[in-house]
Amino acid sequence: MATRKQTMIRRGDTETERIVRHWHDAVPNDRLAHLVKDASRAFVRVLQSRLAPHGVPFGHWTFLRILWEADGLTQRELSAEAGVMEPTTHVALTAMERLGYIRRRRLAANRRNVYVHLTAKGRALKSQLVPLAENVNEAGIEGVDRADVATTRRVLIAIIDNLARDAAAPMTPARKPRSAPNRGSKP
Repeated sequence: MATRKQTMIRRGDTETERIVRHWHDAVPNDRLAHLVKDASRAFVRVLQSRLAPHGVPFGHWTFLRILWEADGLTQRELSAEAGVMEPTTHVALTAMERLGYIRRRRLAANRRNVYVHLTAKGRALKSQLVPLAENVNEAGIEGVDRADVATTRRVLIAIIDNLARDAAAPMTPARKPRSAPNRGSKP
């Protein structure tokens, strides 16, 4: 069996090949959190490669996707929805405004809030880019039984719910980290 270092690094391998070998050979029973992170990174990497010919960075995709569903959010709301800091949002929105995808406005009644609106050009990107993301999702589940995909969705949503509850619970001296039941692999 290859050592972890040999499994991780081979000349000429792509990052994806190293990750795949890592999960199959080096640590097939590693923590679920690591597996989810690597799956997410793989989705992002492939989507980035599909967005690049359209001149749309992944960071812009995130904001566009949110605005396609809820145009006219404040810059602060957009930051919260994207899960990024406001300075990061500001930099991305400045670039998107230069590209003609969005307009930022302040209302006369409330000059503090900056509202972000899609332009026609920004709205038009939806019909070009959403099919790319759908294609990446289809590539990711190719060969996986529909029932397994549905189960995976339910499990991931349950994990998100559980972790949200855990994060919201007050941290007290009496509250100790839960020990996970042994289910044959690390959590």
